[in-house]
Amino acid sequence: MKIAIVKLSALGDIVHAMTVIQFIKKYDQKIKIDWVVEECFAGLLDCHPDIENIHTVSIKKAKKKKSLFLLIKELRSVRKFGSYDLVIDMQGLIKSAVISRLIPSPITVGFDKSSIRENIASIFYNQTFQYSYAENVIERNVALMAFALELNFDNKEIQYKFPFLYSSQKYSNIGLSDFKKNIVLIPGASHQSKCYPTASLAKLATLIDANFLVIWGDLKEKILAEEIKILAPNVSICEKLTIDSLKSLISQVDLVIGPDTGPTHIAWALNVASITLFGPTPGYRNSYVTKINRIIESDSKVNPHKMDRNDNSIRDIDVQGILQVSKDLLSQS
Repeated sequence: MKIAIVKLSALGDIVHAMTVIQFIKKYDQKIKIDWVVEECFAGLLDCHPDIENIHTVSIKKAKKKKSLFLLIKELRSVRKFGSYDLVIDMQGLIKSAVISRLIPSPITVGFDKSSIRENIASIFYNQTFQYSYAENVIERNVALMAFALELNFDNKEIQYKFPFLYSSQKYSNIGLSDFKKNIVLIPGASHQSKCYPTASLAKLATLIDANFLVIWGDLKEKILAEEIKILAPNVSICEKLTIDSLKSLISQVDLVIGPDTGPTHIAWALNVASITLFGPTPGYRNSYVTKINRIIESDSKVNPHKMDRNDNSIRDIDVQGILQVSKDLLSQS
């Protein structure tokens, strides 16, 4: 059997979707898995031994350039991916649904209109599955996979997952210490309201005797990293990392602390200890708590269907609370 999974973006969402790969293979090693993704995120899937082919599209680029020609060109290119026995759209957006339907296959599966934000997307599937959008995103993904492949899946298996991200090499020049615990701090996120204050992260770095590394992805995040460095000179700011080197770095550290964003979720995928800080987004939905992967939420009442960008409650999370959880996790490593 040959299947295509469509999950185009973004970093953390793709990580959550990739959870299903090992369980597909657990139930049937003969299933061949291809993945369709936005070109800029393809590096996340690179080196995965259970992915046969990574097909890329550049819908984001076409939209950014406001080019109908480029958009049509990208959609036409989907036909060249080949034919499949089954296509599963794990994104549930109109763009992913259209792409999924354009891929030659007798069966296109996705969530039904009550289970996704862009409910029009469901008209492009010939098989739909109901699972509340407000439920845990990882459980939603594995439930859709189990429905599509007619498997009896127990969510308890997620707790015992194997690490499922791979880098091309083990990077040794990224500031890791051989003598102290290595902790990665993540100051940035997709929106300012999701970011924990840099002053609080800096304070945390002064309270733990460890080697702190701050990562960033764009100029705004680099400025945040520099703000932490000013207040906590003991931290080191990493050079801009590729997705490949980011995976390698996180696989080698003892703890990752950050908001609801891709690199924090990468730690969960790699079975690396993490603390995810939640303000305007729901921790119960956007993470999967384990003994080494914890969450700390603000007191805000969150709507899982729409983020309130004016909700800055993440700022109210107490540094001392993060400190205590950090000490607990570090004592286990």
